[in-house]
Amino acid sequence: MIRNRILISPKLWAVLLAMLMAMTVFAPGSAQAQLRLRFTDGVIEPMPFALPQFVAEGGGQVAADISALVVQNLANTGLFREIPASAHVSRLSSFDAPVQFEDWRAVNAQALITGAVSVQGSRLVVKFRLFDVFAGQQMGEGLQFVGTTQSWRRMAHKVADAVYSRITGESGYFDSRIVFVSETGPKNQRAKRLAVADYDGANLQFLTDSRSLVLAPRFSPTGDRILYTSYESGFPQIVLMDVATGARRGLGQLPGEMTFAPRFAPDGRTVVFSASQGGNTDLYRLDTTTGQATRLTSAPSIETAPSFSPDGSEITFESDRTGGSQIYVMSASGGEPRRISQGRGRYGTPVWSPRGDLIAFTKQLDGRFHIGVMRTDGTEERLLTASFLDEGPTWAPNGRVIMFTRESAGPAGTPAMFSVDITGRNPPRMVPVQGGASDPAWSPLLP
Repeated sequence: MIRNRILISPKLWAVLLAMLMAMTVFAPGSAQAQLRLRFTDGVIEPMPFALPQFVAEGGGQVAADISALVVQNLANTGLFREIPASAHVSRLSSFDAPVQFEDWRAVNAQALITGAVSVQGSRLVVKFRLFDVFAGQQMGEGLQFVGTTQSWRRMAHKVADAVYSRITGESGYFDSRIVFVSETGPKNQRAKRLAVADYDGANLQFLTDSRSLVLAPRFSPTGDRILYTSYESGFPQIVLMDVATGARRGLGQLPGEMTFAPRFAPDGRTVVFSASQGGNTDLYRLDTTTGQATRLTSAPSIETAPSFSPDGSEITFESDRTGGSQIYVMSASGGEPRRISQGRGRYGTPVWSPRGDLIAFTKQLDGRFHIGVMRTDGTEERLLTASFLDEGPTWAPNGRVIMFTRESAGPAGTPAMFSVDITGRNPPRMVPVQGGASDPAWSPLLP
């Protein structure tokens, strides 16, 4: 972690403490001399860092591209602020050159990232070091990643994840992907197909064509399979796809019923989904190996959008059993659910955080849509966004960022994917992809 020589006034300390920005500082030079930051509410200044362009040991453009992407990953979190190269005093001639810490202190850098990129044919080697500038020492061992020149983006994401983890004490989320619904055409007649991309929208690939409507794609816990709802047969049915091969098969077909809104359990074998028959919609769970389906609810209402807790013991879902749509939690084996949403408005699309501490949701209140989070008992509700239409949250693998769909008003309104950190202290950031995009689902970190 970055050490404790940070210029913060006593007044600001009081504000930070009042906002529960739990920071622990130890004496310099001690075995535990480090600053730990627990992300909650409040506003803090982004940590200034410097990243001189990685030394090119062959492949100068690749070194420049990787350096720029590492900077972009860190800066886009809102937790870090790059000190531009134009302000740098030192220039690193080689990866092993000694660091002149005074030069980096002079530009107020708290963290320094140095690296080198080697290219031999199609083989790519990226190595880096992270330094605590004020303590004047390296943070942990240097790391090296080996891949191909085609995988340079993944290498940059891995470097950024390692830096993020060492400074924050939490896992990163940059080396991950999103699956979503790509949309083209006019608002009243859109063609939709499944697509997958890097978490930042790069490396877009289409998984289906646009001949039939597709909805609600969801990654498996290992990221190798995708569940989604398809209208290929004329009415909604769940489909399971192998990401690598594109092989597909129907899943959870129940006689005379429409099935939709599927989601994996943490074990990767069990699936929970909604099935509708005769105007009534209930939740079912299915063993994908045996094909055995078990009904979980039987109320005369609509139960949908289920999501497992990280330990697989409970399910959160939305239901209109009390009139308007609200959020409930029940045992993963069924039983009497308990309502957890208590505020004004309508609640839907609840998704359990991978950390297990929060549930994200969509809320409609006074003509506006919001993405929010609450504790798993419904307390400490916080709204993170407000727009004409915000819906369908999905969690980053580390449980610190939420991606969702935002659609603008009017006949020309187009859906786009946005992300926001769970403190809500940074404005939502659009994920750039070609065309319209909706209903994102975040993968786990890639292996």
